[in-house]
Amino acid sequence: MKGLTKELKKRKVIDSPEALKEITLVFLDLKPAQKVNKQFRGKNYATDVLSFESMDHLSLGELIVCPEVLKRQAKEHKLTYQKELGYMVLHGVLHLLGYDHELGPKEAKEMFDLQDSVFEILLRRIS
Repeated sequence: MKGLTKELKKRKVIDSPEALKEITLVFLDLKPAQKVNKQFRGKNYATDVLSFESMDHLSLGELIVCPEVLKRQAKEHKLTYQKELGYMVLHGVLHLLGYDHELGPKEAKEMFDLQDSVFEILLRRIS
């Protein structure tokens, strides 16, 4: 965890490990995931991960993931389901921390660069 914490501190994502908070993960099938995506984003399809901030100061927020979408993406990306899930949970956490790739190319590059470098650190830890 030291390498991950160091990377997050270097990029000013967190000040200390104590800044990390609880996150709730919710797994939904295609139809319920599609309904939530339509309700909150106006997009009528199931997506891989949705991020919702929390009103509770002890919680960073909630991530809703759709395993069926992640399984399809894992095949497309030539990753295991577990690695795809990890990559997308990381993606959702970055959204909860305030990163947003949909704001423009600069923001997208910043978010995806951070996501990729943190994911590489995590992969090294499990290999």
